[in-house]
Amino acid sequence: MMRTMGMGPPMGSAEDVTDSQALWRSLERAQLVGTRAKKSELHMSAPPHGKITEILHQPITVNGYTGLAIIKQNYGGPDVSIDNVESDRAKYLKAVTVMYKREAGYDPENKDWFWAKYTPDGGLDVMEKMGMNIKLAGRVAKGKQEGCIFCHQNAPGGDFVFLIDTQAR
Repeated sequence: MMRTMGMGPPMGSAEDVTDSQALWRSLERAQLVGTRAKKSELHMSAPPHGKITEILHQPITVNGYTGLAIIKQNYGGPDVSIDNVESDRAKYLKAVTVMYKREAGYDPENKDWFWAKYTPDGGLDVMEKMGMNIKLAGRVAKGKQEGCIFCHQNAPGGDFVFLIDTQAR
């Protein structure tokens, strides 16, 4: 994961997919995703992250580089409620969205965050655009008026992070 931003597409490249797979494996080892994932407090939320979310964060190492990972489990579906999710997280889990702080120079104008949206089993989610399926990993929606970067650039503190204090990292 020690590559810097090249001339390829901002998201979904073969390099982004490879990096997202290494990231998922590291998240699994740290028990931040998957069937053995640690549990955290459930919160009411809003689109695009689902009606209920669960957030975990900690530094992890991916391919020799250590950076902060912020993981948001996104829950939804019929009869979703905090009580129901608490009883059966797997039933309501719709997606896992991750921000991973990459090495300096990866994407400096966007604070060097790598973004990924996974399906519950760790596959990459896709966005259909003009007949193409674009995998949601890398610099997701860089330069667009929608998507991860656009929304998170408005986070207070200028660090692209909502809710947690990243000053301690």
